[in-house]
Amino acid sequence: MARQYREDMTEPKPKSVKLAALQPASKPRMSKATAKPRRPKSAYTGAEVEEIFRRFSVQRPEPKGELNYVNPFTLVVAVALSAQATDVGVNKATKALFAVADTPEKMLALGEDAVREHIRTIGLYRNKAKNVIALSRMLVENFGGEVPPDRDELVTLPGVGRKTANVVLSMAFGQATIAVDTHIFRIANRIGLAPGKTPDQVEDHLVRVIPNHYLYHAHHWLILHGRYTCKARRPECEHCIIADLCKAAEKTSTIPAPLVALPPQVF
Repeated sequence: MARQYREDMTEPKPKSVKLAALQPASKPRMSKATAKPRRPKSAYTGAEVEEIFRRFSVQRPEPKGELNYVNPFTLVVAVALSAQATDVGVNKATKALFAVADTPEKMLALGEDAVREHIRTIGLYRNKAKNVIALSRMLVENFGGEVPPDRDELVTLPGVGRKTANVVLSMAFGQATIAVDTHIFRIANRIGLAPGKTPDQVEDHLVRVIPNHYLYHAHHWLILHGRYTCKARRPECEHCIIADLCKAAEKTSTIPAPLVALPPQVF
């Protein structure tokens, strides 16, 4: 009995505890659907981006847009008309139009039929004529006939998207904005300066990588570089002032063109 008593009184051995139970609970992994996508990186260092825009500033100290306008209103109209059209073609069509209708009130008085006749040489002219009258009416009714210097208000105007709004903010109101057109979208992705799948992504990326002291003119530098040098069909690398810095896969030269100031733009 004593032996049995001693065995019964013996403290039971503790059960073994698995090591995993003592470890802190791991955080659940985010699924691919909920994981935040990574931002694409620029192919250039900060010093290289600085040098690229320094050269652009030497080549074109005072770059300008190539659309003709006389005030913020005619600029809004010209930029809206330039969608899927050339600046040269828009300028030809708007020369006579702006001579008789350079305010929203005058444009409304002119009427949609007359506007359509003035711009019939421009692509999608019928729909654009409707938008010109509609945005003129909205400016008169909602903004006292004045073009608002605010992006959120500008994009409420018929035919005015973010790109058009950014052009107007830059050229009419002196704000440092990046309006991503086909030239800028192509260059940003082709040379790896600010890769992005959409114009908005490219805009956001460019604003982050371009030095602030170059941001105001950057829009026009990139457009003019894409229009006259880094062309869509075949980039003219032999005429490129950043050929040695460029990291485009299809570039054909590593020797930069002479860095000299170009003659002032003439329209």
